[in-house]
Amino acid sequence: MDLTTNHPEQPLVSDLPDSDIIARVIMGEKNLFAVIVRRYNQRLYRIAYSMVNNDAEAEDILQVTYIKAYENLRQFEFKAGFATWLTRILINESLFRIKKRTHPVTITDTMMDNPGHGNSEEKVKTPFSSAVNHELKIVLEEAILNLPEKYRTVFVMREIEGMNIVETCECLELTESNVKVRLNRAKAMLRIALFEIYKKDDIMHFYLTRCNRVVEQVMRCINVA
Repeated sequence: MDLTTNHPEQPLVSDLPDSDIIARVIMGEKNLFAVIVRRYNQRLYRIAYSMVNNDAEAEDILQVTYIKAYENLRQFEFKAGFATWLTRILINESLFRIKKRTHPVTITDTMMDNPGHGNSEEKVKTPFSSAVNHELKIVLEEAILNLPEKYRTVFVMREIEGMNIVETCECLELTESNVKVRLNRAKAMLRIALFEIYKKDDIMHFYLTRCNRVVEQVMRCINVA
């Protein structure tokens, strides 16, 4: 079934608000949960990676997050934004993984040109990759990933993912002043390393093939439930 097509006078399913999609999923249209997965894949991946610094683990956290969200959809009462609720699940799962570790994670590759699965289809050209050279992209991404986690996560959420300060505060359970302080500190650290040169579009990019893989794996779990 094509999730992006509807009756001519009806809006595209992909354009429906979260509340409408969730209501239909709860009523039995499980396949529509794929729209939610695609809608939030990039945001959640970037945040998970900013916390755990590991490509494969970040992807696994995404899948666990979506399954937990699906299993608890009926308990979600829209008292907070769905995106915020979903992000909180992801953050809690990421923190749980961090606490389980016995060794700190080191950066072993970059997401820009080695997304972790060796799929050449994921090496796509973007405005960013045509604007700066390969070496600078690596320096930029590694500079962000080398920030301390508490600064890195705020930076990714606010500056890369474009989340507003209210939602960032709710997701991280921080005060507005704490978010601002952490963001300013992250920028100061990056300014020293990068001379204030950074872009958004291609940082921690959630490649289409990765997106499709996560959607397929999540929906496979949901459909057997």
